[in-house]
Amino acid sequence: MSARGCILAKLRAAPSQPLPRPDLAAHFQRFRNQQDELAALRHWAAMMRAVKTEILWARADDWPRQLASWLAAHPQASLLLSDTPHGRAAAAALHGMAAAPALRWFEQAVDGWKAELFDIAAAFTGVRCGIAATGTLVLWPDEREPRTMSLVPPLHIALFDTSTLYPDFYSALSSQRWQDGMPTNALLISGPSKTADIQQTLAYGAHGPRELLVLALLPAHVAPADLAGGQP
Repeated sequence: MSARGCILAKLRAAPSQPLPRPDLAAHFQRFRNQQDELAALRHWAAMMRAVKTEILWARADDWPRQLASWLAAHPQASLLLSDTPHGRAAAAALHGMAAAPALRWFEQAVDGWKAELFDIAAAFTGVRCGIAATGTLVLWPDEREPRTMSLVPPLHIALFDTSTLYPDFYSALSSQRWQDGMPTNALLISGPSKTADIQQTLAYGAHGPRELLVLALLPAHVAPADLAGGQP
């Protein structure tokens, strides 16, 4: 028998016992019990702002107006939208606005208009959920809203329903049953793109958007004033 075969035979013959499976649900429950809804929102916002994310607190029936107001104050040459309810609502809010960005729709394969796509100033997408512990947004790309929308334009604008904020990553994937089916890429976004590869100097926009704006939709019982640094 070769030396390799001898080693493998000894390993197979060695006594073994199954390793206990950790109780992950119980482990993370300890942290969830320490944080209420407002505390989770405050922590999520603080983590995102720490990496240059701008947050606009909004309501489900008012976010299109807030988006239009923000774009009026921060003009963009163009805005990429998806054929989704939130994409169409954004287009309706910007219709007729003075100095509105030129609206483009993601309705063809990337290869057909790649050069033009890389000249678009901003893109607007939805968000599947958020993670409070790390200050993260989870995007679930599909055919109507591919990952290119949140990765290519210099400004990414995201619509986030804070009722889908989870305390930690485990809670998000288990509560939403990610094991039942995932897209090709699930995106976890914690602020604009950044890197410190060059001389350990933090730079934004190296591999994606330089800016991230989040329209964070609050439930009716939470007021912006309830959140530290909240915007009226």
